[in-house]
Formats: sequence, C-alpha cells, structure tokens
Amino acid sequence: MKYKIALAAALLSATTLFAGAASAKTFVFCSEGSPEGFDPGLYTAGTTFDASAHPIYNRLLEFKPGTTQPEAALAQSWDISSDGTVYTFKLRPNVKWQTTDFFKPTRALNADDVVFSIDRQINEKNAWNKYITGASWEYADGMGFPKLIKSIEKVDDLTVKVTLNRPEAPFLANLAMPFASIVSKEYADSLDKAGKKEQLNQQPVGTGPFTFVGYQQDAVIRYKKNADYWGTAPKIDDLVFAITTDAAVRYQKLKAGECQLMPYPNAADVKAMKSDSNLKVLEQEGLNVAYLAYNTTVAPFDKPEVRIALNKAINKKAIVDAVFQGMATPATNPIPPTMWSYNKNVKDDTYDLDAAKKMLADAGVKDLSMKIWAMPVSRPYMLNARRAAEIMQDDFAKIGVKVEIVSFEWAEYLKRSKEKNRDGAAIMGWTGDNGDPDNFLDTLLGCDAVGGNNRAQWCNKEFDDLVKKAKTVSDQAERTKLYEQAQVIFKKEAPWATIDHSLAVVPMAKGVTGFTQSPLGDFTFEAVDIAQ
Repeated sequence: MKYKIALAAALLSATTLFAGAASAKTFVFCSEGSPEGFDPGLYTAGTTFDASAHPIYNRLLEFKPGTTQPEAALAQSWDISSDGTVYTFKLRPNVKWQTTDFFKPTRALNADDVVFSIDRQINEKNAWNKYITGASWEYADGMGFPKLIKSIEKVDDLTVKVTLNRPEAPFLANLAMPFASIVSKEYADSLDKAGKKEQLNQQPVGTGPFTFVGYQQDAVIRYKKNADYWGTAPKIDDLVFAITTDAAVRYQKLKAGECQLMPYPNAADVKAMKSDSNLKVLEQEGLNVAYLAYNTTVAPFDKPEVRIALNKAINKKAIVDAVFQGMATPATNPIPPTMWSYNKNVKDDTYDLDAAKKMLADAGVKDLSMKIWAMPVSRPYMLNARRAAEIMQDDFAKIGVKVEIVSFEWAEYLKRSKEKNRDGAAIMGWTGDNGDPDNFLDTLLGCDAVGGNNRAQWCNKEFDDLVKKAKTVSDQAERTKLYEQAQVIFKKEAPWATIDHSLAVVPMAKGVTGFTQSPLGDFTFEAVDIAQ
C-alpha cells in the first residue's frame, strides 16, 4: 500500500524501522529520488533500477561487479549458434522465488518465467503487454527487441531458446541490463486471477538478494535479506532507501549517521567530505553524458542550422565550472571518451555568440521564445539541472532568445519529456547500462527509440543505418568504424547540445565495506557491510 508521510516522519521511520531487533544489521541508503514503479521492464531511469531491479530481481546474465563484463546469473551457461541467431540458455536449478506477506511461491524459477518476462515486453498480444495504464516497454522497444526477437521458447523446465531475426553483437550484454529482469509467472497468474495485475508494479517478487517489505511514497523503501537467495547471502539484514532529493540534506544525514551512503553530492561539498575522518569517498570516470535534447520535429528546432546556432551560444565550460567545480569535462560526442569507438576527430561547436546570432538570422529566426526543461533530481551527469538551465537561459538571452525554465516531478518529467509534441528542449542524460556504444547511439538516438528514450525525436536514416549495421557485426574494429561515422553525422545534424561527461563520486561512512563502484552507475548492496 502506498501512502504519503511527512519528511520528519520519514526520517524517524528510517532510523527506527527495525527497533526491537537489536541484533539486526540495517543499512540506510540516502537515495536521490522516488522510483517510478517496481517493474523494471517498464522504465529506463537509474533511480528506478536501483530501487527495483538490483535489490529485488535477477537477470539471465549480470555484470561482474565493477565491470561491464556479463557473467552467469539465472542462466548458468549458454550456447550461441554459428550464425549468431540462436541462443540457448541453461537455467540455474533450485532458484527460489521470494516469500512475502502477499505471495507464497509453490515452485522454483523455471523456463516459463523467462519466456513470460521477455514475451510480455515484445508481444502486443500478450495479456500483460498493457497491464497498467500507459504501459510502455521503453527499453525493449527502443532497442528494437520486438523486431529482433523472432521467438522465445521453453525447451524444458531449465532450458530456454531465443531465436533472433539477425545477429546482434550486444545481445548478451543487453540481457544483463535491468529492464531484462526475470519476474515470476506464477505470481503474475495469481494477480491476474485476483483482478490485481497492477500490483506487479507495486508489490514486487523476485529472486534477488533482498525481499521487498514496503514503500512509503516519496519517503522510504524497506527491504529485508532474502533468506532463500541462491547467491552469496547479503551481510546486512535490512536495507532502507531513505528518499532525499536535496543533495545538501543527503550530506547532512550522512554526517549525522542517519544513512551510510549517498549518491550525487554537490560538487562544492566533495572537498569537505574527503577531509572528514568519519567518511570515505570513492570516485571514477563516469560512463555518461548530459545533453540538451531539442525536439527536432517542432519548428524552428527542425532545422539543423538553428540547433547548431543555439549550441554555439552555450558556454559549456561555465556549466561545468558552476555545477561540477571541475569534476566534469565539456562533451563533444554523444558517447563518453572512455568508451571504445569514441571519435576523437570530431570537433565541438565553438562558443561564438556572434556566429550564433548570424546563423539564426540566416535561418530566418527572430524573436525566438523557447522552454528549457530542467530535471528535478541530481544525476551523476547533471548534479544541478536548474543551475545549468539558468546558465543556458543567460547565454541564449545574449543572442536574443527568450527562455522559460520548466520542471516537473521526476516520474512526470520522464513521461512528458518523451512525448513527440513536447515543446522546447529538455535537459537529459545517460549512464551506460552495458558498456557498449549501441547503448548510447541506438538506444538514445535510433529511429526505434523515437517517442521513448530518443527525447530529440530525431530519426536520421543515414545515422540509423550505420548503428543498426554495427549491431550485426561481431568484429569490434569494424563496429568502431561504423560508430565513428555515426558520430560525425550526429555532430553535423546536432539533435542535442552535448553538455558534459562527469566524474562519478560516492561518499559513504568510514565503516562501510564491500561496496563496489559501478562504471554503469548502479547502486547495489548485496555485498555491503557496515561496522556496528
């Protein structure tokens, strides 16, 4: 059951949640926002995946901690046909589904669950394809899974065969991503019978390290250790997400011992965090990009010369200095420079107000008014979107463009920003989910992603053909050439203003052990411990 509570009550709940269980070890994570729901297949936001996919669920494959390398998880082994189109997965035996107050499983994980979990996302005829109002399998659709997957079949209880219509180089890595989490068909059937399908997105049941206990909306999520977990048992007994949208408040709670780890600190606080003997700070280059997505289907943003003119007016260094205080670099390409296939030969748009004014005039654009959407939460690639929007607002004013800054609650922002008739330009960003360039170039900019992850609504056939071809090629050198060409087209067409690539910083209490910083930006706690 979801219900709102005051912040003070939320903090009290987080700290006294397990009072009376003196021997229980509780770990509190000061998360930055509320999940959109608890069915990972429906969403793309890291905030939602951290609260759902990672603690509650598993996937056929998962990424080895601290890497982008897929390894066995619910599938203990797999075979790939010589033509790269048939994948046969052998499931791990005796993987138990979580037992909760609202569901008691009668069987272990089997092939029916895997077939159900994927088919519902790609098959419009599946009764669960539209099980909640507005259901959108944004990731599966954006990556072209309905066209890619020819069939998914149960061979026997512990064997699943997936047949593709073409080879797909990043397919195994894609299956390790959060949206491909495996859900219980038995649980889904029980909800269907009871007329409560929507509860699959509210009261989740998985095979992961932590069992869902309850969610107090916009305040606290509670989990407990899964006593039947098939993997290495968590070291903590209880996990709490104390939802705290303000980075300064997260920091105060961390210092006060009200939580043990927090994401996305204000850049101005990092120096003090590093000097605090009660804290420790991890950091690494982020596999990310922040960008301003123009709606390329709406005039005058349908003209590349207008988009390039606006890009020339953005002082990216000022944004990096103000928002990140040196913990980021201005972005040129839509993929980060740490990713293979990054095209070093692409030149960024120069910051040139006079040239920007002339380009707008030459395009016949005058007295332009527009909206810049600023997301309401901190993300690794954009710690303070409001401040970044204010800098762009000032920049655009210098070339005669009037800007109104708008925002919405995070789930609503994500929903509205993907609408095809959206006005203005939206600040967005991405942290790679699998370490493959396809996860940026096709997922965010491909034609299949228009109306979903492609917030620019940009469909360029030349670009799309290149990234689609790169999917089918196994040789990384050949894929690199294709992606390099795609980046040249992207820069020429400018569906985005690329803003920054940031350093990922994770502060935590000194006594925290076992936390591994993920290049994919995930926050996972199955191996975490805390000195008491």
